[in-house]
Amino acid sequence: MSINASRAGLAALALFMTAALADAHGDVAPQPVNTDALPEVGDEWLTENPYRADAAGEDVWRAAVDIGASGFNQNCARCHGLGAVSGGLAPDLRFLEAEEYGDEWFIERFRHGYTQDGTTKMPAFGELLGQKAAWAIRTYVETRPDDGALDEAAPRLKEIRDQLALGEGVDVPAVRTELLGIAETVATGSGAPVADSVALRAAMLIGEDAASWSSAAETLTIGLSAAH
Repeated sequence: MSINASRAGLAALALFMTAALADAHGDVAPQPVNTDALPEVGDEWLTENPYRADAAGEDVWRAAVDIGASGFNQNCARCHGLGAVSGGLAPDLRFLEAEEYGDEWFIERFRHGYTQDGTTKMPAFGELLGQKAAWAIRTYVETRPDDGALDEAAPRLKEIRDQLALGEGVDVPAVRTELLGIAETVATGSGAPVADSVALRAAMLIGEDAASWSSAAETLTIGLSAAH
């Protein structure tokens, strides 16, 4: 995508900020986000996400996604939608490009909020939640699957879910490998290389015990339901 197209897209996102957004936030107090598991990033605010896998490693990336999911759902989903799927009240942040320009736009809004004609459309979260929480939420949002990204794989994922739920004859290495293969095909809305998809989460849950199969099956059930 060109820089001009990117700038136009981001400008369009800003126009979606309506008076209803301020009403939706109301006086709800921001909920703290525990970021102890994430590396320190210093006092000066960065302009590029430090928790991406290519910069921080897969373990840090995964921790950031999990922490960011919690932080987003507690503080942002009210307006930006569960799973970052906007219902039209606020910008759909899944489509904010996963590169420095998108990071700058995100962190500016997160730190300072957004005010139009004297009305707060989005509160400032920077001083309240801090930089580590900001980048964790950014990491979570940018790894959300694109619309329809699971449609092609859904029938097979349902078959795997049913097999795991039955808990019989599960070839753990083969199922995990297949799920990881499916996960690699799931596109993000932001262009980030890896999606935090239900296929990936189920693959990470599967172990040699039946309890892990049940957990993976439940994850697939919830994720496939949410995708539709």
